[in-house]
Amino acid sequence: MLKTLGKQIKEFTKDSIMTPCFMILEVLMETLIPLLMGSIINEGVEAGNMRHIYLMGGAMVVAALVSLFAGAMGGKYGAKASTGFAKNLREAMFEKIQTFSFANIDKFSTAGLVTRLTTDVSNLQNAYQMILRMCIRAPFSLIAAMAASFFVSARIATIYLVAVLILGTILIIIMKCAMKYFSHLFEKYDALNESTQENINAARVVKAYVREDYEIGKFKKASGDVYDLGVKAEKMVILNSPFMQATIYTCILLISWVGAHMIVGSELEIGDLSTLLAYCMNILMNLMMLSMVFVMITMSMASARRICEVLNEETTIKNPENPEMVVENGSIVFDHVTFRYNENAETPVLDDVNLSIRSGETIGILGGTGSSKTSLVNLISRLYDVSKGAVLVGGKDVRSYDLEVLRNQVSVVLQKNELFSGTILENLRWGDENATEEECRRACRLACADEFIEKMPEGYNTYIEQGGANVSGGQKQRLCIARALLKKPKVLILDDSTSAVDTATDARIRKAFAEEIPDTTKLIIAQRISSVQHADRIIVMNEGKVDGVGTHEELMESNRIYREVYEAQTSGNRDFDENGGEN
Repeated sequence: MLKTLGKQIKEFTKDSIMTPCFMILEVLMETLIPLLMGSIINEGVEAGNMRHIYLMGGAMVVAALVSLFAGAMGGKYGAKASTGFAKNLREAMFEKIQTFSFANIDKFSTAGLVTRLTTDVSNLQNAYQMILRMCIRAPFSLIAAMAASFFVSARIATIYLVAVLILGTILIIIMKCAMKYFSHLFEKYDALNESTQENINAARVVKAYVREDYEIGKFKKASGDVYDLGVKAEKMVILNSPFMQATIYTCILLISWVGAHMIVGSELEIGDLSTLLAYCMNILMNLMMLSMVFVMITMSMASARRICEVLNEETTIKNPENPEMVVENGSIVFDHVTFRYNENAETPVLDDVNLSIRSGETIGILGGTGSSKTSLVNLISRLYDVSKGAVLVGGKDVRSYDLEVLRNQVSVVLQKNELFSGTILENLRWGDENATEEECRRACRLACADEFIEKMPEGYNTYIEQGGANVSGGQKQRLCIARALLKKPKVLILDDSTSAVDTATDARIRKAFAEEIPDTTKLIIAQRISSVQHADRIIVMNEGKVDGVGTHEELMESNRIYREVYEAQTSGNRDFDENGGEN
């Protein structure tokens, strides 16, 4: 874990070294000041030596100024090192997440990743700064003050030593008890973030079903869980304070009592007692600082483990050593493909699938919910890898291609469409960042998106709100199709991506595809038979297996599932939106 986190210090190594160096210099000056003060009392005030008072007083001023400068510089470099460390952590995690396959992403919840990138990194940032400053300063100052105390009076310094041992033992017990609460606390933060995220993303649904009170209750419970665990952890931690205060005052009383007897017996000078009292406060206050450091480190340990889980996660899909860099054509072959999301699952999602699709064909994929239609097409662009068998694109196993090359040639419009904050043109250029405005317009014409874009006040420069909140479901789908077309792919996969458009628009999109991109292999997953009826061939899926392959006419004669779906969809009235439901 330390090795993983240590790699993220990078360019802030110098700042991380300079911080403890200045902290040590500050401690040395602070340790020197009580000795100088004792010297002033013993050899200056009692002896009436003004020259010695001025000399030692000047030395104290210099030591205080050097200590002040060292403390300021330590704070400066510490802040730079800790914020830089946090910046590198966030960047490293975000870059790592970009390499994750769908299988990796399935392992972490969205809310959990957000908590790791925000709360957990902030905890580590604070802990790192305290480690560089307090964790160096406090023990070094404690040791230096203890050594100086033994130099002045070993008998009185023994009181400090006993107090430090007692407080250290109590501190370890308290931290051990508090740790279990902090470990569970961040899991509750995940639940809190998840509740917030779901509520905001589904704000329209919440209002439509009048579920505000339910969501408020759910949020209160998640927030209450965080509160309860936080309070339990803090109750353990604050026990340290009364023990610390009791020890400090006990030490002061014992030192004053023993010191007074030693002064009366001429075993100790007044200046030495003043020095020892100063070291008493120094030692015990540094022990209190050290306890605060332990609290922060205890909290951050849970965060560190969660961050390392992301940084050490190995993507399940990697580039081969010598990848293929050219996809020759859009032909697709499924060769005895079996697929499981979980390798330990008894029943496969896809079971011994064999298919052969020629380049340029339009293939419809039909099947009930849970028939593994989406799982089938996800294997083509290597969003997942097969468990057995092979998927070939352009005559070569998809696992032999460079991932970027393959995914640029296999364009997927997923079931869940996402648009990003920015103009329509900026969203379209996700498909091709160098696309001209004319190329964007042509892609929109093919996707039948131009008709509503041109009605917008700012046309293609219209700003899309986060998640596409200011466009309808059908408009969002057509923009996503246009974006995919800009990649000029050899294979285009539409995963139920025209479900929100009317049948007339759906037909125009299919007609444009047939006329304008005849050489592109088109795979259309649909619930409506009208969307795939005119395809070159239609694949019928059922419980992870291919139940039938053929044209509309062939399947009507030979496939019971297809015939039943067709009859259910065409019996009675025709589709309500066939003349343009959005119009």
